[in-house]
Amino acid sequence: MPRLAELTRPQLAALKAADDLEVVELLYHWPLFARPEQLPPPGDWRNWLILAGRGFGKTRAGAEWVREQVRRGAGRIALIAPTLADARDIMVRGESGLLSVCWEGDVTRDGTRLGRPVLEVSNRRVVWANGAEAMFFSAEDPESLRGPQHERIWADELAAWRYLRETWDMAMFGLRLGDDPRTCITTTPKPVALLRELVEDGATAVTRGTTYDNAANLAPGFLAAVRARYEGSGLGRQELLAEILDEAEDAMWKRATLDRLRLRTPPELRRIVVAVDPPAGSRSGSDACGIVAAGLRADGNAHVIADATMRAASPVRWAERAVALYHALGADLMLAEVNQGGDMVEAVIRQVDPTVALKKVHATRGKWLRAEPVSALYEQGRVTHAPGLSALEDEMCTFTPKGLDSGRSPDRLDALVWALGELLLAPQRIPRVRGL
Repeated sequence: MPRLAELTRPQLAALKAADDLEVVELLYHWPLFARPEQLPPPGDWRNWLILAGRGFGKTRAGAEWVREQVRRGAGRIALIAPTLADARDIMVRGESGLLSVCWEGDVTRDGTRLGRPVLEVSNRRVVWANGAEAMFFSAEDPESLRGPQHERIWADELAAWRYLRETWDMAMFGLRLGDDPRTCITTTPKPVALLRELVEDGATAVTRGTTYDNAANLAPGFLAAVRARYEGSGLGRQELLAEILDEAEDAMWKRATLDRLRLRTPPELRRIVVAVDPPAGSRSGSDACGIVAAGLRADGNAHVIADATMRAASPVRWAERAVALYHALGADLMLAEVNQGGDMVEAVIRQVDPTVALKKVHATRGKWLRAEPVSALYEQGRVTHAPGLSALEDEMCTFTPKGLDSGRSPDRLDALVWALGELLLAPQRIPRVRGL
């Protein structure tokens, strides 16, 4: 006999049609089927934020949470979605919505009959037999939340709300009924300020998850398709892995642009360079050593191959990393910025390997000005990226005229600028062909 969570959908449907009420009740007992991260966390939280990728099972978790709140006695609940159609068709009528997860035998904790709620489309609500109701609202109309009061709120796809701040504020003003008002938020992330505020709020319990966590319940072929198309891209990191990806409005690079320039198959390269941007020191708080490799394609454009940036306990460690990458890729030149370390930079690289073809470079302009002509190369479609450069791309998409928000040096970006400048903005003298 398989465990309940392992039953196929036809088997579940057959059991749900059985006359044995105890069997049917068992099939509607959510804790038997839920993954641990789909169940409310313990503790005295006000907001439960489920921050997860597409297909994780967020809607089911939210609907089951609402069902349990009604069983515990909550009588006034708000369902908030990006649009009224989303609230009705996903949160209520969807395959994992309220009408699907509830059943005729549902009762409150004190035995009062609830049954399956009735959808009243014209009144924008669902109503249970004991009078409890869940009204649905649209984030396109924040003012509709100005009057109603609630004990619980289920906020779905919050990051996609059109009037995010206004809708959230109106909802919070109305969350004032009962002894323990709470909110369940189910969303795939986007880089919006309110989402970051919720994550950092001590009253928020955060559950994180990815699309892959629910692989057993997703359609065959779906995971293979999304992996092939989106894995390693900014969109994939956001929609599948549920990462909150920053993108500064005035940054030189945009994630959508970098996603379009990503190549899954390595191109033929005429030459390869490794660029090194050494840190000023080797203390624990020092900047990282930027180490980026790029190659010149046969068509005259460039391809960024690898990012081996690291924080090192000593200069020898970052030099060893850079030299190892140089040899692993068969590079023909290493570039090293010497503004900070002067002759020491060359000395430490020579200590590791005296045979490296080394070119010392010295920055005479600010980082933003040096990056501008390289950014223009991306706009012209003259640079492509290999997969696996997420940390580098994060720096690129958050680098503004003021630097990085973190206050740290853009070490990866500096190394990238040196590498691409050498390949595309300086005279070429090494036309050898190399394959990866």
